[in-house]
Amino acid sequence: MPARFPLPERLRSKSIRAKVVTLLTVPVVSVMALWGHAAVTTASQISDKEQLKEVNSALVTPISRFTVAVQGERAAAMKYRAAHDATTRQDFTEATDRTDKAVDSLNAGLRSISTDLADLDASLPGRIQKLKFSADSLSGPRQKAKAWGGAEAIGGYDTAVRRALSVRAGLAAADSDTARTLLQLARARDALSRQDALLGAAHAAGGEMTPGQYRDFVGDVAVQRSLTEAALPDLTGRDATGFRAALGTTGAQDLSHVQDMVLAAGAWRAVDAVPAGRWQSDAQGTLTALDKAESRAIDAAAGAEPYSLSSLGSSGIAVILGLLGVIVSLLLSVRIGRGLVADLTGLRDTALDMAATRLPASMRRIHNGENIDLDKEAPLDETPHSDEVGQVGAALTTVQRAALRAVADRAAVLTGVSGVYVSLARRSQVLLHRQLDLLDAMERRTEDPTDLEDLFRVDHLTTRMRRHAESLLILSGSAPGRAWRNPVPLIDAIRAGIAETADFDRVQLQDIPELLLAGSAVADVVHLVAELTENASSFSPPHTPVVVRGEPVGAGACLEIEDRGLGMSDEALADANARIHAADIDLLDSRKLGLFVVNRLAERQRLDVTLRRSVYGGVTAVVFIPQRLLEAPFPQRAATPTVKADRPTPRGSAPAPAAQSPQGLESLAPGTGELPRRVRQASISPELRESTPAPDGPGGRSPEAARATMTSLSSGRRRARAAREEGGPAAPNDGGPR
Repeated sequence: MPARFPLPERLRSKSIRAKVVTLLTVPVVSVMALWGHAAVTTASQISDKEQLKEVNSALVTPISRFTVAVQGERAAAMKYRAAHDATTRQDFTEATDRTDKAVDSLNAGLRSISTDLADLDASLPGRIQKLKFSADSLSGPRQKAKAWGGAEAIGGYDTAVRRALSVRAGLAAADSDTARTLLQLARARDALSRQDALLGAAHAAGGEMTPGQYRDFVGDVAVQRSLTEAALPDLTGRDATGFRAALGTTGAQDLSHVQDMVLAAGAWRAVDAVPAGRWQSDAQGTLTALDKAESRAIDAAAGAEPYSLSSLGSSGIAVILGLLGVIVSLLLSVRIGRGLVADLTGLRDTALDMAATRLPASMRRIHNGENIDLDKEAPLDETPHSDEVGQVGAALTTVQRAALRAVADRAAVLTGVSGVYVSLARRSQVLLHRQLDLLDAMERRTEDPTDLEDLFRVDHLTTRMRRHAESLLILSGSAPGRAWRNPVPLIDAIRAGIAETADFDRVQLQDIPELLLAGSAVADVVHLVAELTENASSFSPPHTPVVVRGEPVGAGACLEIEDRGLGMSDEALADANARIHAADIDLLDSRKLGLFVVNRLAERQRLDVTLRRSVYGGVTAVVFIPQRLLEAPFPQRAATPTVKADRPTPRGSAPAPAAQSPQGLESLAPGTGELPRRVRQASISPELRESTPAPDGPGGRSPEAARATMTSLSSGRRRARAAREEGGPAAPNDGGPR
C-alpha cells in the first residue's frame, strides 16, 4: 500500500543515519525553538529590568528626593512670606540647603544615566529638560518668597514639583504596576504637602485663609484621599506593609480628623479650627512616614536583582525548565538515534554480508558436494526480541536457513540427476562401443554396395549418439572417454567436429590456420565445434550454408561458425551468452542443454565462446582458443581451399593429410574432405568387363565407390584404435576413438 504522504526524493535517497537524524532532529529543534523564544523573551525582560534598575537608581530616587525637598522648601517659603521672623527665615534657609543638595544629586543622576530614555518613552527627554530647567531656576521663587506678601512666590515651586512628577510618570509607563502605584501615592503626598503649606502659612500669619486658599485646601484633601484609597489596594508585599504602617500611625489617623475639622469650619474659621501645633505635628509626622515608605519602595526597586527568581517569575521558571527539557531531549535523541542507527546499520551489514558473502559461499560449498552444518552457517538466536529490528534480523536468519535447505535439497536432486546422467551415459557408451564394433565386423563382411551405404549411415548416426552420450558426461562433470596425448592439426579436429553433425554436407571450411592443437584439448574442441555447428545448421534454412572459418590472432586463434538463419532477438542473444558464461548451470533446465555443454567445455579448456549477430542476418559463434593450447604449425602442405565437407569420416575423426592407402586406394586430395575411391573393374581383363557401367548406388555413387569408401574407413578405424592403445596420435584416415 503506497504511503499517503510520500517522502521527498532527496530524503528517500539518503542513508539510514541521515533519515534517523532527520527524524529525531525535528522534535528537538521544535523544543529548542520554543525554549529559544522563552529565553529571548526572558532575556528581554531581564534587559528591561536592568534598564529600570539603572533608571530607578539614577533618576527615580534623585527625583523623589528632589520632590520632597521642593515640597518642604515650598512650605517654608510660604511661612516665611507670611511672617518674616528669625524662625521662619532659618527654616527657609535650611529648606533651600536641602533643595540644593537634591538638585546636585539629580544632576549627577542625569549625567550617569546610560539608558536611552527615548526608548522608554519618547517624551521623557523633553520632560527631563523641563525638570532640569525648573531645578536650575529655583532662585526666582526664592527671591519672590523673601518679598512681603508675594502671592505668586509658590508658583515656581508648584511647577518644579509638577515637572518632577511628570518625569516619574514617563518612567512609570515603562516600569511595572508598582511604579505607577508609587506615583499615585507620591501625588497624594504632594496634595498633603500643599495642605500643610497653606494651613501652615495661615497659622504663621495669624489671620484667615482666603476663599481661594480654602478651595485649594479642600481640593488637595479630596485628591489626597482619593489617590490614597485607589493606590493602596494595588500594593503588594513589603511596599503595601510600609505604606499601611505609615498611614496607620496615630498622627496619620489624627490628621484625617483634623482635616475634617478644617473642612467643617469653613474659610473664615479654618485657622482657628485646629491649633497650629497639632496640625504641624500630625501633618509633618504623616509626611515623614510617607516619605520613608516611598523611599524604601524605590530603593527596593532600584536594588532588585533582575536574575532572581522573584524578578523572573514564571518566565524564568519556564526558561530553566525549557533548558532542562532541551538537554534531556538532546541526550535522549542522541542515545536513541545512535542505538537505532547502530541496530539498523548492523542489520544492513548482516544482510549484505549474508547476501554477498556467506550465503553464496555456503551455496558454492553445497554445489561442490560438501556437507554444511546449518546451525553453524546460520545459527538461530534463541533470545526473544521485543523490538522490530531484532525480529527482522531473526527473520533474515530464518530466510537464510530456508534458502540453504532449499539449495541443499536442490543440490541433492542435481547430484542424483548427475548420477543418472553418468549412469545412462556410461551404459550408452558401452552399448555404442559394442554397436560400433559390430558395424566394423559387418562392414568387413558385407560386399553389397547398397548395404555398405546403409551401414555408413548407421555408423554416422551411432557417432552422433556417442557425442550425445558424451554430452551427458560433460554436463555431470565427468570426463568423456576420448583423449589424445600428442598434438593434432587444428583443421583435422574441426573436420572431426563437423563430421559429428547431422547436416555436415552444408558446412563449408574457409581459411583454417595451419596450427597444431594440444592433445588434451582435442576431444573438447571436437565436441565444441560439433555442438556449435549442429546448432547453426538446425536453426538455419536447409538451402543455406554454414561457414566455419578461422584465423590466427595475437593471443591464439579464433574460429567463427556462421549461419544464415533468422537470427535471434537481443533478449534471446543475451540469454544465450549468459548461459554460455554462467558460473553454475542448472541440470533441471531442459531448455538449450547444448549451450550448457558449450559452457562446460569452454570452462574446462579456458576457451572464450560468444554469440553475436551475423552480417547475413543469422548468428555467428566466435570461439577463441588461447595460445597455450596451440603449437607451431604442422609441416607445410598445400593451402586449404574453401571446400564442402560432404564426406566426413565416421565417429568424428577428420581425415589426415594425404597418404597412400595400404589397400592401393587413391590418395586423399590435400585439404579436401573427399574420401578415397577405387575404379570399378580396373584390375580384371577386358573380356570380363561389362559393356555398360553399372548404375550408381544411393547418393549418386556407384556400388564400387561405396565399397571403396567403407573399406578405407574400416582400415582407418583399425589404425586409430591401434594408435590409441599404444598411446600415440591417430594415424592417417583415422576414424577417431570411440
